[in-house]
Amino acid sequence: MARVALVQMVSTADPQVNLRQAEEGVARASDQGADLVVLPENFLLFDSANLIRFAHSSDSVVAMQQLAEMARRHSIWIVAGSFPAPATDGRAYARSLVINSSGELVAQYDKRHLFDVEVADAKGSYRESDWIAPGEAIALASTPVGILGLSICYDLRFPEHFQRLRTAGAELVSVPSAFTQVTGEAHWEVLLRARAIETQCFVLGAGQAGDHGNGRQTYGHSIIVDPWGVVLCRAKAQGFDVVSAEVDLLRQQQIRQQMPVSMQRRD
Repeated sequence: MARVALVQMVSTADPQVNLRQAEEGVARASDQGADLVVLPENFLLFDSANLIRFAHSSDSVVAMQQLAEMARRHSIWIVAGSFPAPATDGRAYARSLVINSSGELVAQYDKRHLFDVEVADAKGSYRESDWIAPGEAIALASTPVGILGLSICYDLRFPEHFQRLRTAGAELVSVPSAFTQVTGEAHWEVLLRARAIETQCFVLGAGQAGDHGNGRQTYGHSIIVDPWGVVLCRAKAQGFDVVSAEVDLLRQQQIRQQMPVSMQRRD
């Protein structure tokens, strides 16, 4: 069986500080025997004010090169949660990157559902579409741990996104996230488990976990859920952490055969 890992972070407004934190997590994941590791949303830059500038600068190219070298150095596949990438309308894409253990970019996904909501926390109002442009297409990657479907954070609230990934062949789905403390307490685990049960996929929820300043407090509690909805591993509530679990695709096949929901759908 293969092993997957999650890196839980408390990212800052300094990309180089964040890259060092990410590399520590990737190194620990490799030491735990993981074949693939997921970094959370905004792992590289937790700073919406400077995100567009960064995405359109050479700094993003350098950071991409550092990520590729990280994957090579630790001989591991990296799902780089969300990476600021330039959008044609002057905004940025929140882009999830899949980098193989040779440092090659093998898949990418631009976040489709944007977090424009009111939340009863210190920040109050979130308007992600002010600086993020929505993506259009779903994306999957063939990895050493199985066929991986890609999503980012707020996508988790849209089950049709996950059903499209399942129909396209997904065996696992990555959910790099930065759930707020308020919404995380209410919905994080139940949504991850629901998406796993509905699609009969392993769901990999890697979150931000702490105080980022400017009223931003993220929930943490990163978990990996199996296709039956069982939580296989759980990070600590807050702060940096690395957890991992085995992916048993034979068990998944048995669940899908015994309860063939994908063949019984009528919609």
